[in-house]
Amino acid sequence: MWRRVYFLLILVRIYFALSPSYLHPDENFQGPEVIAGRVFSYPVHETWEFTSANPIRSTFPLWLAYGWPMYMLRWLWEGFGYEVSPSVVYWTLRVLMLTLSVVMEDWAVHELVESPRARRVAVPLVASSYVTWTFQTHTFSNSLETLLKRSGILASSMLGAMVVVGVFNRITFPAFLLLPALSLLPHFQRKPFSLAFLTAFALFTAFVAICVDTAFYTLGEFHFANVLSHPVVAPFNNFLYNSKSANLAQHGIHPWYQHALVNLPQLLGPAFPLLFMLRRAHASPMLISALSGIALLSIFPHQEARFLIPAVPLILSSIQLPSPRFKKAWIATWVIFNVFMGVLMGVYHQGGIVPVQMHVAKTDETVTHAFWWKTYSPPTWLLNGKNENLTTVDLMGVPGEQMLARVQEVLPPCRTRKPPKIEGAGATYIVAPRSAHFLRPYADISKREEISLDEVWSYRRHLNLDDMNFADDGFWTTMARVVGDRGLVVWRVTRNCWATPQS
Repeated sequence: MWRRVYFLLILVRIYFALSPSYLHPDENFQGPEVIAGRVFSYPVHETWEFTSANPIRSTFPLWLAYGWPMYMLRWLWEGFGYEVSPSVVYWTLRVLMLTLSVVMEDWAVHELVESPRARRVAVPLVASSYVTWTFQTHTFSNSLETLLKRSGILASSMLGAMVVVGVFNRITFPAFLLLPALSLLPHFQRKPFSLAFLTAFALFTAFVAICVDTAFYTLGEFHFANVLSHPVVAPFNNFLYNSKSANLAQHGIHPWYQHALVNLPQLLGPAFPLLFMLRRAHASPMLISALSGIALLSIFPHQEARFLIPAVPLILSSIQLPSPRFKKAWIATWVIFNVFMGVLMGVYHQGGIVPVQMHVAKTDETVTHAFWWKTYSPPTWLLNGKNENLTTVDLMGVPGEQMLARVQEVLPPCRTRKPPKIEGAGATYIVAPRSAHFLRPYADISKREEISLDEVWSYRRHLNLDDMNFADDGFWTTMARVVGDRGLVVWRVTRNCWATPQS
């Protein structure tokens, strides 16, 4: 029975992997966008982590995860005489993350849970979590961290390399390995050559990673002498950056209990209370790894829920279901929670951003400016080269009047009663959620506003959860606006030269 359930859950995972939800800008800007710019020469936006004098993001794990499939795609497509479109790359990476999730993560659960009876519970639990459906199938460094951690502890001969790759991927990686690694000490005492081999393999991998990063960040021609004179050690730069509280304050300061009391319940849902029902005798190495990792990560004041992704499958593989008296009720609650969160995060959460960029990439209309308002930062690498002539302006959550002022700066001025025809001029777009009611008057042709908005295209499955105003509008009014008017809209902006100010 549980095998049929597991197969059904694989189909559910495929569905969410092929849904274009957008969980966090980092899934593009700290991964595929950087590598796609080098492999395909797409015009891309590199964030400050990659452009600062002391880069804090290593590209070494990015090349391992995303570089080789991109090179394979380029080789195959160019072999048939075609250019690779960004949409093909995007969906290929989604399928890749889905495959790694099924092959490596699920296989690791099979290997780590020794009892067949416990395995029949652990595997479906991990496979039925919305974290597995959504976060783990997206191109997050946290998702790679989960796969690396699980792979690394399976083969001691590769442990050194996997630890180094994990550290270069995220400096928080050792937090989940620190206590479980202590169990290897007796093995190293019996076989000291194993420790020597692992150390040598780790040093070699670190040297390769430093060479790759130094080559990536070196302007002009790279020579191995640069590794000795000006090496780029991204994890060390990352540690120095995060050790300063002023830097962390720019990304948000959270209380020390944020992970334990807010983020973990958000990820585990009904499974969270089961942690308090475990006896000390049931504390498996996986559970110790998860809890010790969460405790160490709680030391840092900047705490996001996605940082705990590696802990979720470890915990779900360790908990025990409630007694038969409450088991059916708990399973029903677990299903409802994960279906709700899966649809919310895996389908609707900022779900229109990627489809809009893919639409703009295919449109025949010349577009010179696209102003994005009240959305996550749009991944410009999906524009398929159109961003050479298209300026993307990310206005995030600025006030509406300020947004319109920025838009009007690029619109043709009114010199006559009709808008002037400028050679080479293109359209100006505003991309905003339909729930942004501030724009409604400008889309109404009966209103005599300075600008008009014409709807060009829209994507219905989009929710903007960062535009909640419960304090002023109340709960039901806010939910009716955000959920009822869901969708992301592309508006073409024109200046109304006939609209003269009233005297």
